[in-house]
This record gives sequence, structure tokens and C-alpha cells, in this order.
Amino acid sequence: MAALTALMFEERLNRYLYERAEEARAVRVGEKETSEQAEIVARYADLFSREQHESLRDEEDAAAGDEPERLYRLREACLGGIVVAELAERFDRFENEFLAARVDFRGESLPLRSAQAMLAILDEYGDRNELGDLAADASARFNEDRQELMAAAETLDAELSGDPDPIGRSARRKAIDIGALSDALGRAAREQDESYGPLRERWLDRILGEEHEAEPASYHVSYLRRLSPLADTYTKERAVPVCLESLSRLGFDLAADEHIRLDLDDRPQKNPRACVIASDPPEVVHLITRAQGGLHDYQGLLHEAGHALHYAGVDPALPYTFRRLSRDHALTEIYSFLLESVSREPGWHAEHFDLSAGEAEENAEATRFLDVLLFRRYAAKLDYELELWADFEHAPDYASKYAERLRAATGFRYRPDGYLADMDDGFYSADYLRAWIRAAQLRAYLRETIGSDWWERSETGDFLRGLFAEGTRPWSEDIAARIGFEPLDTRPLVQEQLATP
Repeated sequence: MAALTALMFEERLNRYLYERAEEARAVRVGEKETSEQAEIVARYADLFSREQHESLRDEEDAAAGDEPERLYRLREACLGGIVVAELAERFDRFENEFLAARVDFRGESLPLRSAQAMLAILDEYGDRNELGDLAADASARFNEDRQELMAAAETLDAELSGDPDPIGRSARRKAIDIGALSDALGRAAREQDESYGPLRERWLDRILGEEHEAEPASYHVSYLRRLSPLADTYTKERAVPVCLESLSRLGFDLAADEHIRLDLDDRPQKNPRACVIASDPPEVVHLITRAQGGLHDYQGLLHEAGHALHYAGVDPALPYTFRRLSRDHALTEIYSFLLESVSREPGWHAEHFDLSAGEAEENAEATRFLDVLLFRRYAAKLDYELELWADFEHAPDYASKYAERLRAATGFRYRPDGYLADMDDGFYSADYLRAWIRAAQLRAYLRETIGSDWWERSETGDFLRGLFAEGTRPWSEDIAARIGFEPLDTRPLVQEQLATP
């Protein structure tokens, strides 16, 4: 079959990605018990071939102006589609086996995902350790399959791209120096070392109790993120109205946006990790959360609202490529991190939860602790992933390094056998970390140009709407240049994370 022109490929790619996104959504939210991605891939078998990939490369080489970038992203989508097509049945089998996995806890058989979600709400320290071990054991049984799938995908990617170096390949796709990024993050983390210890101890005592282990297991992190002892303040029932009101102050009416479809229901097989699935931006954007009570519900909803508003705010006149495809995820994560950071403002806590100024400052400090904890975790994770991918053939040898790196950075014990489950594709950790830097730069810019109350001013929403309209066309580093920062300037981030209430 003859290769499609780039325009025809783009139009058919739109339909393919829409169907796959809707299938992924149904499985993720627990509406379906089994994944049928392989059937969708089979229906679009003509779309992804080596001939099509080469045809797009030829058009890219002959293009000028803005076209090479659009064609590059289409070619990368074709490459990704070939990998998916060749591995779809194996991916489906893995997903379905994972969905079927159960954990027996206190006389109850739980889906593995439900067990993972339950860790955030179990109040007894010992119960979390027990269930955490059971869930981690169940997850680790999939490690051999994980490694085989990752190795197969990497082999195909290297072949199709003609680039055998997974680290260099990812850096070139993101158009960044990933080593320089890691170095800058390491320096930022070291600047926090002295202040992180006391901050960590204060909030571990407050949330886990003074009898906690010196280095608690990582199973307790989701309980920490929920700020469970404060759950009576940050109730499940108020999460949606408070977040909608917070967004309305910025000029966004999330509930009335006909393009954003909210899924806030709790289902046993629903993935506990909140997400946005942009099936066809700006027309169809799903925002999915699974509320459990506690501040994490509010932060998760605000974070995902950043993604949803970005994709639903895309200029519909843009080519599909610049509405849906990006070189990486660092751009859209800026907006999610920015909106989530509203929950770190003492004024937000005081206004919405009837807290005194002192109580609001204290709770805001808790959110700052969580931000520092997660930043340090991801910075260590990036270092580990760089080591792993430099020698992926011997991946199991790096399990202990995974646990050591994260323990040293966070003060929590991580099981070595979580070394593959705790990885996202394509160095997503680097995208998160770039967004951490950029969101702090953006907050500094907004404080300077709009005011310290930027988080409840409609001018902030107006500014963001202008960025959203550009879709996925810019790089994260473009945003830094526009607001007067160097891409790796971590000073705003460190200043925020070291600040005292």
C-alpha cells in the first residue's frame, strides 16, 4: 500500500489517537475490565509502516519554514505507532494481567490498584507497612514482563530512529542537554539538604506520629501526600467546589467548559492516579480523578485542571499536530504545576477552610514540604534512570541503585524491586523536573507583574489563556525566554522551597 501524504497521515492519525485515547480512558476509569488496544491498532495497520515513516522523513527533508517541525512530530508519531503496532498484543496482555492481579488483605481480596489506592487512607502505620508489602510483592511479580516489554520497545525505537543511544535520542527529541539538566537539579537539591531534614522530621512526626521509623517505607508517601491527619479540614466532599471556586477566581469556569469532561467517580478498578486524557483537543478532553479525602484531592484536581484547560484552550485553527502532538510533556506540566501551587498559598487555606493565619501558614508549610519531597524524589529518579538506560542490558543490576538513590534523597526506604514499576516512558521525570523549574520561574514573573495575589487574579487567567491558545507548538524553554529566565535557572525554585512561613 502506498504511503500517505503528510496531510492525509495527520488526518488519519487524529482518528487513530482518538480511538486509542477513548479505549485507554475506559480501562483507566474502570468502565472496562479488559483492554482492547490491539484491535484498534489492527484497524489502522496501514497507518504505521516503515515505508510511511520514510515517506514522512522525505517530506520533512524537503520542507521549509514551520513545516519541518510539524513533519518531525508526525514522523515521531509514526515511529511510536510502529512500536505500538508490533507490541500491542503484548501490551494488552500485560495490562489485562495487571488488572486481574489481586491482593489478599485482612480477609478481603482487593484488585492490586485498589490496594495501592488504599495506602493513602489507612490510618494505622503498621497496616500501611503490611498492605504496602503485599501490593509491592504483587507488582514485583510483573518485573520480568516489564523488562521484556521495555527492551522490545527500545530495540524497535533504536532501529527506526537509527540512533542506538537511548539517552542521547531522548535528549535530541526534547531538544535539551539532559546531562546539564541533571547537574542543575543536583545543585538545587544540595542547596536544600540542610533545611530538608528538619522540615521532613517536623512533618513526619505530625503526620505519621512520633513513633515512626527513622526511615519509613515509601508506602507512607501517599498517606503523607493526603495529609491524612488534616483530612477533616480537607474533606472529599468539598474538593470539587473549592477547586472550581479557586479556578473561577482566575477566570476559568471548568464545570461549564463543554470541551472538558469530568470523571470524579470512585470505582474499584479505577486507577488511583489522577490524569487528563486529551482525546481530541480542544473538543474532547477528559479530566479523571479518584477522590479519597485529604488535601491531595485538591492538589490533584488543580494539577489536572492545568492540563485540561491547556488542551481545551488550544486554538482550534492550529494544525492537529500542534493541538495534540508535542516533543515531550514539559510544556503542559508547567501549567499543571502552576495551578497546583495555588494550594501552597497560605491565603488559599485561610479563605477556603476557615483557618486562622497561623493555621493557614502551618498547613501551607506542609504543602511546601511535599513539594520539596517530590522534587528531590524526581531529581534522584532522573539520575537513576540515566544510569539504568546507559546499561539497560543489565537492568536488574541497577535495582539496588534505584533504592539507594531515592532513599538518600528523600529519607524513605524504597524497595529495590520497584525499580521498573517506578518508571515512565521517555524520561518523563526530566519533563516533570523542567516543569518544576519553569513553574517557579513563572510564579516569580507573575508576582512581579501581577502581584503576590496572582493566584486569585483574573489577569493570571488572561495571561495563561494566551499561552494555552498556542497548543503544543512551543517548548518549555521558549516560555523561560519569554519571561526573562535562562532555562536552567533554579534560583526561583530553590528560593521558594527554602522559604519559611
